[in-house]
Amino acid sequence: MTETQAPLLDLSDLPLPMRMLPGLRRCDSVRLHRLEPASPLGQEKQALLQAGWSRLKVDGFDEAPVLQTVREHAGVGPHDTTPLPLLVQEDLAVLDGIDGTLPWLSVCTPSHWAPEVKLGLHWGDAHAPVADNQALMAAQRQIVGLCTNGQCWQRSVYTVSADNRYDQHPARQQRTPWPDQQGLELAQRCWLRVERQQFFPVLGRSRQAIFSIRLMFERLDQSASRPDRAQALHDWLASMSPAVAEYKGLTGVRPALLAWLAGQRGTHQTLQARSPK
Repeated sequence: MTETQAPLLDLSDLPLPMRMLPGLRRCDSVRLHRLEPASPLGQEKQALLQAGWSRLKVDGFDEAPVLQTVREHAGVGPHDTTPLPLLVQEDLAVLDGIDGTLPWLSVCTPSHWAPEVKLGLHWGDAHAPVADNQALMAAQRQIVGLCTNGQCWQRSVYTVSADNRYDQHPARQQRTPWPDQQGLELAQRCWLRVERQQFFPVLGRSRQAIFSIRLMFERLDQSASRPDRAQALHDWLASMSPAVAEYKGLTGVRPALLAWLAGQRGTHQTLQARSPK
């Protein structure tokens, strides 16, 4: 029997050209994904819990409606005693639309940021370190209002990583050095890291939204295994400003990745041109 190959990650919302913009898309509903305890993500989260990880909230914040909302979107009943981080794959936060702050965070696997530093901050202040953030800062009031208007929204954030470790908290994990290899060997040691983000209303709470982040990985050589995908990834990476490339930790490896993606794209085009009609 032939082994079934996993479907490739959907790149339909890969930003072309790459710009630091919200990229929010309206969706009819959202769902949270149950966590498989034996999965790599499940094992990382269990290790964090054993080391004393806990979710964060500002003084006086009532998290009961948030927990109820998460359980309903995950399809579990009120008597399920699974700890929240082990219940769903997603990391979670609450955005308050009245004052624009982040009063509650359940984040195990941040992408090079520290949740404890962001707790209680205004959305704009939390995103102040983002490179090329002028458009985000100018529209922060509108973004907060949109995300907490009672509707459901989604977006994706893409980067390339030198490993497929979920937890990238700067105090727990140092960045993995980029491989010294070139070409295909380099691509086989790099990972496309995708955050599927959703905003959806907290049950019974006006102007509060849950912000969920689901992390997904795909080895870069697999991501670029078709000519259209190689072209899209090349154009996305090439259109990234130097400031954003530095912010994402891609400055040193970007030339080598672009060279490989260009060659991969060209290889596909050559094979297609030589194929019999």
